Amino acid sequence: MNYSNKIAHQVAAVPRSGIRDFFELVQGRPDVISLGVGEPDFATPWNIREAAIYSLEKGNTSYTSNLGLLQLRKLISEYVGDFFNVDYDASCDVLITVGVSEAIDLALRALVNPGDEVIFHEPCYVSYSPSITMAYGKGVSVETYKQDNFSLKAATLEKAITSKSRVLMLNFPTNPTGATIGKEDLEEIAQLCIKHDLMVITDEIYSELRYDDPNHISIASLPGMKERTILLHGFSKAFAMTGFRLGYACAPQPIIEAMMKIHQYSMLCAPITSQAAAIEALQNGAESVAKMKASYHQRRDYMVKRLNEMGLPCHTPGGAFYVFPEISHLGLSSKDFALKLLDAKDVAAVPGDAFGKCGEGFLRCCYATSMEEIVIAMDRMEDFVRGLSSK
Repeated sequence: MNYSNKIAHQVAAVPRSGIRDFFELVQGRPDVISLGVGEPDFATPWNIREAAIYSLEKGNTSYTSNLGLLQLRKLISEYVGDFFNVDYDASCDVLITVGVSEAIDLALRALVNPGDEVIFHEPCYVSYSPSITMAYGKGVSVETYKQDNFSLKAATLEKAITSKSRVLMLNFPTNPTGATIGKEDLEEIAQLCIKHDLMVITDEIYSELRYDDPNHISIASLPGMKERTILLHGFSKAFAMTGFRLGYACAPQPIIEAMMKIHQYSMLCAPITSQAAAIEALQNGAESVAKMKASYHQRRDYMVKRLNEMGLPCHTPGGAFYVFPEISHLGLSSKDFALKLLDAKDVAAVPGDAFGKCGEGFLRCCYATSMEEIVIAMDRMEDFVRGLSSK
């Protein structure tokens, strides 16, 4: 049977993840040091794991409300109010999802009609453009630039807005560049959203992991923006809970209701065990988050210093746990550089073009791995670069 005409068009049009394709090459190579997959190297803090175990031992293995456990939603409402400076009603403005990935899908499907334009900034997380396509929207990418530390500028954004523009997707701090955005730029972007009646989906999963300026500002907190913003957050990155697959969306009740309708028919609810763990994380996880953040900060500073010293120009990212050095001057494409580095030195990093065309000429290196391995990886990379430069 010819299956090419059996697959839905919008799915057939979506490419495989550049990250996953690259890391299939890594499998079975025991000596590889991975600077690739964006996952904390820390185990989930013990008290959080213990809460999940205790929940199972008590026999809490049922469904929850489609919205999620009310106790967790109340804690999220308090946390978001304190950290993001935005107030949400736990009874109707908060939806617990299976990771932020599900929340992105729900938000897009709740807002986008076929053919609507969704603007997003690149380089960006690999799922944004495919998620737009699978929601029958039209993705419109806006480039960000190294000279701006990969922050989004309102003037660049405005050029992409048309009569078909419906949604703006934001991600600060950003994967893969670690970029943050200043209040002035965010205020100008907010004014554009109000002027052109855009809804905003803001993915702020890395918001706790800011280093030089720890004061995170969400666009949802700016005047006139709460009513037009879906704030997405979760537990994977700051709390090292990737395998628990737990995220949440905060938005005005009609938007949450629309997202919940999709959620209840496709996913029903997030796992109750993960929700129990998240309750403990919000109640007693701050100290662990601070310790992990301090370690990431140290690793970031070391990696940026080493990359610049070996001749790979690298801005100092303000958040997340990625650096994005430039390799274009070495005469190799991002993919070729990454493949040759893997073959020659057993160091795995992700080609920048996996995150959009404007990522070509760069490499994403994740410092969510041990300092010991980072030191070895930087030594190997320096030797590799020295070899290229001498040819």
